[in-house]
Amino acid sequence: MATGTERIDVRARPLFDAYVMVDWSAAGKPTRGKDSIWLCHARRVRGVLQRLQVENVATRHAARARLRALFAEERAAGGAMLAGFDFAFGYPDGLAARLRLADPPWRALWDLLTAEIEDAANNANNRFAVAARLNERISGGEGPFWGCPVGEARPCLAPRHHRRHATLGLAERRLADTWLRGPQPVWKLAYTGSVGSQSLTGIPVLRALRDDPDLADGVRVWPFETGLRALSRTDVAGQIVLAEIYPSLFKVRPRRGEVKDRAQVRAVVRHFAALDDAGALGPLFAGDPTLHAAQRRVIEREESWILGVTANGNSAARSSYSSAAKLISPSPPRSGGEGLIAAVAPVRFTYLRDPQAIYRESEKRIEQSLDLSRFPRELHAMVRRLVHAAAEPAIANDLVWSDGAVAAGHVALEAGAPVLVDAEMVAAGIIARHLPAKNAVCCTLSDRRVPALARRLRTTRSAAAVELWRPMLAGSVVAIGNAPTALFHLLEMIAAGAPRPALVLGFAVGFVGAAEAKAALAANRLGLAFVALSGRRGGSALAVAAVNALARAELAA
Repeated sequence: MATGTERIDVRARPLFDAYVMVDWSAAGKPTRGKDSIWLCHARRVRGVLQRLQVENVATRHAARARLRALFAEERAAGGAMLAGFDFAFGYPDGLAARLRLADPPWRALWDLLTAEIEDAANNANNRFAVAARLNERISGGEGPFWGCPVGEARPCLAPRHHRRHATLGLAERRLADTWLRGPQPVWKLAYTGSVGSQSLTGIPVLRALRDDPDLADGVRVWPFETGLRALSRTDVAGQIVLAEIYPSLFKVRPRRGEVKDRAQVRAVVRHFAALDDAGALGPLFAGDPTLHAAQRRVIEREESWILGVTANGNSAARSSYSSAAKLISPSPPRSGGEGLIAAVAPVRFTYLRDPQAIYRESEKRIEQSLDLSRFPRELHAMVRRLVHAAAEPAIANDLVWSDGAVAAGHVALEAGAPVLVDAEMVAAGIIARHLPAKNAVCCTLSDRRVPALARRLRTTRSAAAVELWRPMLAGSVVAIGNAPTALFHLLEMIAAGAPRPALVLGFAVGFVGAAEAKAALAANRLGLAFVALSGRRGGSALAVAAVNALARAELAA
């Protein structure tokens, strides 16, 4: 067993008394050095972090025994330990359901893998056979797992990527993986970055440590058992907290002749200990603050999260705990002569800049957070666009529609029907080049006749503008993304005998009348085809998204 020691002088009141970070390996035989198992651990003595020790163990059995000893030592001391592992703790949302496993999904998957994986003391294991059996249960063929040596190929597991995740209905990457550049899919079992094999062999070890009776229920798995929330000293007191880490987040400088994996585990311990000293580690257990409730539920039940990861790859791992990390550092003003001049350091944020990459990432996140099973297939593209426009998957729950609405609207557009809109913002957002017949987009709100018409009808200008649609109304596509009064007046006109449009897209917005107008549309007995968003929410962006989806309905079919 290779070891090395050093001392760090860091003084604070941290969450944890000790840390151990592990670089795992799924090697099929005992091995040390590159691509083997490395552990770095350290604990505090009288507030000072010391005994930072790096170990290289040859087998998973030896790693499990060493970790158990470290955990038991910390439990006996009454301290709290953060234990980080560089493999995925969970799988993309829906895997447990596809395998017909019980709740909670993460625990059922851990139990299943523990029962299936055979891992001998000499590292020989059956991970490829297990992956093939899981593939057979999930898809009846190759996928979702992939990648193996040619000699390990079998009917339900191929050496190369099957490219079938979209058709299988399981995301290729978890939410946490899409927040970063670099992580490999948890389905990948061979070749560079084969985190899939590490998870298959690592999860049973974590499950054994989690359930070890001699550790007296002192091991908890983040975020599955702690929740995705900021943790305090009280939350972790006397506990071993298991967390998923991604060492490639950290810039390391290996010493001459040093294996990179060794340098990484040492850097990860230093990093989290330093964040802990600064009081910045606890909040990281809440995950990315931009995650919404549905995503958090998926993470807490099945997928897990990577400690320190936040939006667009801006991980806390890249943020210093010192004042030097401030994005803008103005120099003090200098006085004299012509007045005050403030020198400001250049600002450079990390974010996606490539339009196609942004679109792909958005689509991926939408797919992972949206259940389309309750919608007819013809409506799927429109639902995706609406969710994208609102950046809120929950709006899909409020969508209402009539049978065949999308088909009716698309047929009308292909026949050259005009698009009648209630606001200039809606007209401006419609992508004209996507309209199948160079359809006219008409907004009459600025027509000079509208003010007098509104006075005569004793209504709003938006409602009066709808009166001017009469000559164009028959067979048209109507998109209302602003005024409830426009939608109400349209329904009144049609009930009184005005021509019927082919489709009404109802996305009126507001505290007064919006919910009621859209409810009236949904309950209409006029034979109107419709798609609408129930409740107060709506707006021009959603009306635009609906029209643009309708214009390209043939591409989504």
